[in-house]
Amino acid sequence: MTTDISGRVEVSEDVHALSRRVADWFVDTVAAASGIVRISLSGGSTPKELYTLLASDEFRSRMAWDRLELFWGDERFVSHDDPASNYRMTKEAMLSRVPIPPDRVHPVPVVGTPYDAALRYETLLKQIYGADAFDPKRPLFDIMLLGLGADGHTASLIPGQPVLEERKHWVAAVTSGRAEVRITLTYPAIESSRTIAFLAAGPEKTSAVRAVRNGDQILPAARISPQGEVIWFLDRAAAGRA
Repeated sequence: MTTDISGRVEVSEDVHALSRRVADWFVDTVAAASGIVRISLSGGSTPKELYTLLASDEFRSRMAWDRLELFWGDERFVSHDDPASNYRMTKEAMLSRVPIPPDRVHPVPVVGTPYDAALRYETLLKQIYGADAFDPKRPLFDIMLLGLGADGHTASLIPGQPVLEERKHWVAAVTSGRAEVRITLTYPAIESSRTIAFLAAGPEKTSAVRAVRNGDQILPAARISPQGEVIWFLDRAAAGRA
């Protein structure tokens, strides 16, 4: 049974309050879960502030780091030490400062060809999931963090690109539409999530947030058919309340 992409909305005063609200939610959600909690992380400036908060003295001791297993929703096909790398950003903001077991951190591979890298990541996800096909009753991820571009893209599901039609593979290479090649989770993998949390801030996101929540299929994010809960964490500007 799919749920509505419009989900529920939580509006914070500004991007800083938004990051703090998501940090509290993140810690509480992990605490309420049992066993290993699988999380797909997002890149971008708003998640960076969130990750920095989670690694701060205020939040670090509240998180059950030993129960997290981390993945990425998308990645630029650059080395992990490149300034453009989502993994590098997350490592500098959070991973290097918290006691998470290294074998529970799964960055997108960026060696070989982009297609090889996508296949390797998909193979890893299938091994961890324990099956080659998704069961709607057993999500791959407990938490899926997603951003939203002004053009309606999320992860690297970019407008006008063939990846938008991919429903067989869990991971795909995106070789056009942006200056750099990217590796992204596809719709089936994103949809296999207990909770999808969109984070969006700034007035440039207002139109996209409204269109996606209204189900405008022109925008890639609106084509997600969630299997679980959807939460929109917005600041006042992105919510159109500034």
